[in-house]
Amino acid sequence: MPRWISSLISRFRALRHRDRLERELDDEVRTHVEMETEDIVRTRGLPPVEARRQALIAFGGVEHFKEAHRDARGTRWIEELGQDLRYAVRSLLNAPSFSASATLVLALGIGACTAVFTAVDAVLLSGLPYPHDDRLVTLYEQNSPTNRFGLSVADFQGIQAHQRTLSSVGAVRYRQVPISAGGEATRGQAAWVTSGLFRALDVRADFGRVIEPADDQVGAPPVTLVSRSFAARAFGDPARAVGRSLMIDGTSNTVIGVLPVGVTTNLRADIWPVLQLKTPERRGPFGYRVVGRLADGVTLEAAQRDLAGVSRRIFPIWAASFHDSTALITPVSLRTAMLGDAGQTLSVFIVAVVLVLLISMANVASLMLVRASGRAREVGLRTALGATRGRLVRLLVTESILLALVGSIAGVALGALGLNVLSMFGAAIPQLHEARLGFRAVMFALGIAVISGLVVGAAPVAFLLRPGMQARLGSGDREVGGGRRAELLRGAFVVAEFALALPLLAAAGLLLGSFLKLERVSPGFDPSRVLSVHVSLPSVRYPGDSAISGFWARALPRIRELPGIVSAGLGDAVPPLDQVDENNFDLLDRPVPAGQAQPTSPWPTVTAEYFTSLGVPVLAGRSFTPADSATAPPTVVVSQAWARHYFPEGHVVGRRMISGGCTSCPPTTVVGVVGDIKYVGLAGTNEAVYNPVTQNWYREMNVFVRTAAPPAEAVERVRAVLRSVDPDVPLEDAAPIEERLSGSLEQHRHLTTLLGGFAIVALALAAVGIFGMLSYTVRARHREIGVRMALGAHRTAVVGMIVRNGMAQAALGAVVGLGAAVAGTRWIQSQLFDTSPTDLPTLSLVTLLLLGAALAACWLPARRAAAIDPVEAIRAE
Repeated sequence: MPRWISSLISRFRALRHRDRLERELDDEVRTHVEMETEDIVRTRGLPPVEARRQALIAFGGVEHFKEAHRDARGTRWIEELGQDLRYAVRSLLNAPSFSASATLVLALGIGACTAVFTAVDAVLLSGLPYPHDDRLVTLYEQNSPTNRFGLSVADFQGIQAHQRTLSSVGAVRYRQVPISAGGEATRGQAAWVTSGLFRALDVRADFGRVIEPADDQVGAPPVTLVSRSFAARAFGDPARAVGRSLMIDGTSNTVIGVLPVGVTTNLRADIWPVLQLKTPERRGPFGYRVVGRLADGVTLEAAQRDLAGVSRRIFPIWAASFHDSTALITPVSLRTAMLGDAGQTLSVFIVAVVLVLLISMANVASLMLVRASGRAREVGLRTALGATRGRLVRLLVTESILLALVGSIAGVALGALGLNVLSMFGAAIPQLHEARLGFRAVMFALGIAVISGLVVGAAPVAFLLRPGMQARLGSGDREVGGGRRAELLRGAFVVAEFALALPLLAAAGLLLGSFLKLERVSPGFDPSRVLSVHVSLPSVRYPGDSAISGFWARALPRIRELPGIVSAGLGDAVPPLDQVDENNFDLLDRPVPAGQAQPTSPWPTVTAEYFTSLGVPVLAGRSFTPADSATAPPTVVVSQAWARHYFPEGHVVGRRMISGGCTSCPPTTVVGVVGDIKYVGLAGTNEAVYNPVTQNWYREMNVFVRTAAPPAEAVERVRAVLRSVDPDVPLEDAAPIEERLSGSLEQHRHLTTLLGGFAIVALALAAVGIFGMLSYTVRARHREIGVRMALGAHRTAVVGMIVRNGMAQAALGAVVGLGAAVAGTRWIQSQLFDTSPTDLPTLSLVTLLLLGAALAACWLPARRAAAIDPVEAIRAE
């Protein structure tokens, strides 16, 4: 045990047995004094009374000796701390209004900080649930500082054959597929993985085993891993899941293991079937995620050089299908890749809660200063009775720390509520839903409380340490803690509150303006009365284009025959929220120079009725027809934005391109131009190249149905038709497009709401601060105001005097805060849409809002001042 802990324990033990020790000390001292008295009488011949006095002087006096003994035990400071705590409790209980308001204000700041700390701890500070997660990397193709994309099968197999810096490496590919454990099939998230993934992550199964290299071989029996939650849902008991059969995309897979909870949360899937990769015919497509573990002693820079060499080695092999020699396989920390821009979003929250906490501290510090000013006589009396400056300082700081600790208790409760709000509104932040208020969060709240108490208690302490103040305290001067300096300090706190509140208001205003602009962005289609239903066909029963097209040849006519159905078409992505597959291309009449990256565009696969159902016009050429079959020359339809980008001079129809790097394939011809549709969110691109379903059938498609009545009424009828064609096909995500359109704004709405909430709290605290300061000013200047009015001052002039005093401080705070807002709002620039971080109308509006709140807060104290009866005010004095 450390020496300082042993010493502290012994001191508390001494304090516990203080009475017994004091009695023993008294007996011992009395014995020694009597012995010394007898010795003086015997040797010096003094009378007994004088001899006893001399003996007491020799020992320094009994009381002095006892005090010295207490100092030797080291318990004086503990006893005095106990006295200070008891006095602080009585003092705060005697001022319930002050205590309740100060505690609530601090609880708001501490609670907000605790909630955000817990989120940051779960997302940024805590590691991934894998051993030595700092050695884990994910691999991308990268051809510019800002452009990364997934790897291909050719890339992965080249990495396996030639890399020298990764101890293990595995691939994963995500898909939504039909899953059945013997009952009705449901659509779930599957992650096809190679055995190297679990070796790289160093993951073991809770039950059974993980995928092994023998399972990777083409032709090996299909096996899968499942999560504990999925095993509990599908099989009842996770321990009994091993060995059971699971139908995945129409294929029977044997469950070989159940993965731990933390692992499955980060991999974001329900099941993990084995991925068996054949040798590809070309370099693309690029849709695989690859994870590796750095070998011992290997740095990220060394792995980057090694993998760049792999890229250069395999490039000539696949140059005919992939022309971009600048694209290199690049390792990135797995934590960095998983977090994405979560760190930036959380940093906005961190700044927001720190500002709220500072405003809370300034508010309470101002209240503490007012309270100290009213306790001048008490402090003066303590000084006159011998209290030292240090003891007075400790007394006031103890009171402020106790106040903050009580606030931290309420703050922890508010933090738990705030964490739920953060989890609800920050669903896109990885690992946020795993955040829990635990011991570290409580310790953080207590630490913030102690710091807040010290800062808050510094205001009254600053006056006690001023030169010459000790004499005024000793005289009991009633103005101690008041006067011009106290008024200036209280004003400084008000200025600080408004200066801190304005950046928050500015950020919230900019996000709100950005959100309103985003809401007004046209998605490029008419979402009213349109229903979308996702359909996923099992690969076993629908192995190729003939079977897939046969299903839709039976289903679509029946849907179109339903009452109230205007049209029905197919598409593989639901705009504007869905991520759309992208494809590279090379225009024949303006090819990309050799070795340079080819352009890419979103590449949805649709039917002609897709445009009809969404209300998208054909602007030039034609839409797709049944003649655009798999045996016909490849055709595409492009969006108007795409046409303007690549052919600004016009004449797009009839242009040809090489699609997907397939130089051996026939060129693809542009046969039409359609209106623009937003993809990847309303702030995303409206450039797109549309491929006809009849030339590239997918098992996963969305049915788009335009109805004459509200689309919700047609959901069950459309489902019934699809089940009549194949009752085992899972049907999920059936919803009106208008709901999905609202969902595309969800993250923008959540961030705006959260930051707006912080801004409202900051504005309210600043208004309360100036209200409290002016209320005290009116009370302190009660006699002066009465004299002014007795001498003829009009009530309007009194109101103006008080309002001018408060508004001058608010205006100064607004000026300082405006400068901070101009500099600070650049942090949220990436979150803004079509809005400058220095947008003048927004900054002007929030400044006026802040000053308006200040004016409202000034008005009531000013009215109270105007209502003072001059006769009563003078008589009271």
